[in-house]
Amino acid sequence: MEEWIYNSSSPMRCPGCGEFLQIEVYPAFFRRTATSTEEAGTLDEGDSTCFYHASKKAVLPCEACGRFLCALCDCELNGQHLCPRCLEAGQAKGKIRNLDTSRRQWDSIALGLSVIPVATLIFWVFTIVTAPMALFIAIRYWNAPRSIFHRTKIRLVFAIVISTLEIIGWIALFYTMARLPARG
Repeated sequence: MEEWIYNSSSPMRCPGCGEFLQIEVYPAFFRRTATSTEEAGTLDEGDSTCFYHASKKAVLPCEACGRFLCALCDCELNGQHLCPRCLEAGQAKGKIRNLDTSRRQWDSIALGLSVIPVATLIFWVFTIVTAPMALFIAIRYWNAPRSIFHRTKIRLVFAIVISTLEIIGWIALFYTMARLPARG
C-alpha cells in the first residue's frame, strides 16, 4: 500500500483509476504490529484508539471489518489479525476451521477406563472389557493433540501400564482356571 496517497494536504491522482482523491487515514492503518508495550499504550495527537477500548492506542486494523484494535484486542490466527467479534462470527459461521476451542482428552478417557472399574471394587469384573479398550485408546491416540493447554503423556503411560497389568491378571486367572483338575 502506498502511503504517499493518503493524508496529503491536496487531492492526489489515484494510481489505479486516475481520478483526483483526498483520503485521510489514521496512522494505525499503516502499522502492522506495535514495536513495544509502551508505544501500544500511549496516545499521541492524531492517533486512533481501539474500537473496544477508547483509552488504548490502536496498533492495527482488523483484516475482516477494518476496526482499529489495540494489542489486547488483536487476535492473530494463521497470520491474519482479527477483532474478537470477527473471530467469534467466523467460528459461528464455520468460516474459521483451524480454531480449536476444545479437544477430547484421550489420556483422561484411557486412564478412566483402566482405573475406575478397579477403584470401585464392585465393577472390577468389567476390566475384562475396559482394560483392552483403555490400552487401544492409549496406543491409538498417543500422538493426538492432548489438550489446548500443555499436558504430558504421563496419563497415557499410566493407562498403558495399568490396563496391561489388568489384562495379564485376566490371562493368569483363565490359565489357572484351565489348569485346575475337573471335579467329577
